[in-house]
Amino acid sequence: MKNLLFFFFFVVCFSSNGQIVLQADRVFDGEKIHMNWSVVVEKNMITYVGPTSALPSGVSYEFITLKNKTLMPGLIEGHSHLLLHPYNETSWNDQVLKESPVERAVRATVHAKSNLLSGITTMRDLGSEGAGYTDIYLKKTIEEGIIVGPRLIVAGPAIVATGAYGPKGFHDGVVVPLGAEPASGIDEVIKTVRTQIGNGADFIKIYSDYRWSPGQAAQPTFLQEEINAMVQTAKSAGTYVIAHASTPEGMKRAILGGVETIEHGDGATPEILKLMKDKGVALCPTLAAGDAIERYAGWDKNTMPDTERILNKKKSFQLALEANVSIVFGGDVGVFSHGENYRELELMVAYGMNSLEVLKSATSGNAKRLHLDTLGHIKQGFLADIIAVENNPIENIKAMQNVVFVMKDGVIYKNL
Repeated sequence: MKNLLFFFFFVVCFSSNGQIVLQADRVFDGEKIHMNWSVVVEKNMITYVGPTSALPSGVSYEFITLKNKTLMPGLIEGHSHLLLHPYNETSWNDQVLKESPVERAVRATVHAKSNLLSGITTMRDLGSEGAGYTDIYLKKTIEEGIIVGPRLIVAGPAIVATGAYGPKGFHDGVVVPLGAEPASGIDEVIKTVRTQIGNGADFIKIYSDYRWSPGQAAQPTFLQEEINAMVQTAKSAGTYVIAHASTPEGMKRAILGGVETIEHGDGATPEILKLMKDKGVALCPTLAAGDAIERYAGWDKNTMPDTERILNKKKSFQLALEANVSIVFGGDVGVFSHGENYRELELMVAYGMNSLEVLKSATSGNAKRLHLDTLGHIKQGFLADIIAVENNPIENIKAMQNVVFVMKDGVIYKNL
């Protein structure tokens, strides 16, 4: 309780109505690094970014000096599950079946804070995984200042083809909660999309393929016409659709249907990636989730050869880079610990992506892909979502493990 009270005291005390000047050794503005720059924040807006020597004079400033640090935009996590926690603690099935939505919501309040303090100032949450519209209420309580967390963009329950999703393994007389909302047929999928948007979903997530039975390989789920109908319905309502897809056919149907991002994409082929590039569809590879699942199964990356899953993940990611497909930073956090989002950044570099491009993906790139027009850059007129890390993450991406300063919407939540 003492630590909690101190945390909220800190937040209140560092909500300034004056002009704050942030000065660090370097500033990554979402595109490139600048030396000897200052950033001025007034209320929740960035009002000046540029050389310290040109800082407007005649103004009373409050200076915050961040020596040997890099200032950068708050990170935008593109694939998260606030209502899940690591599978080596509790399996996905047991979380859906045995943890009540109330328990999962309480856990999620802790997860939200952990993500924010690790530098994630915005999160796209890709489904409540059996907890209904709880993610929408989490978003509401953060916006109302009841709990602390990132800005949220939420999918609600998500949509899966009837019979395709789990939990499974029960006889047909047993009714269990499912990890997503089932629908089939043109009329029903249209109705489900409209219902979820009407209940507060910011966008629609569909499962374009999945395992029809436990242990089997993934297969396509929705027909092309069903995907087309869901995308058209979402667009008509002013939003968009993203797709879980790992098979070439599942990915192809989603891409042709008009989704904006493919989540996972493990089975991507050169032909599919070319189609993605041609159609402007981005890939969110969720490298850290695959890495975590293999580690839960006993794989030690430091002493053992890569598993088949890891080899396939590396191959599909490298093919995507070669095809120049836009990459969304999103690790599927929740499969692994909230607040360890840096694991995805490190794997993106380890699997072949340039560290500067990785940081751009997590800031300006995701802002563009997620339609966040005033986030992702340290730029005059943009919202003051700003973090600082030790040293230079372009030289060593592991610097992203050491977030020492977090500001969201002009409020300082962390300043070590």
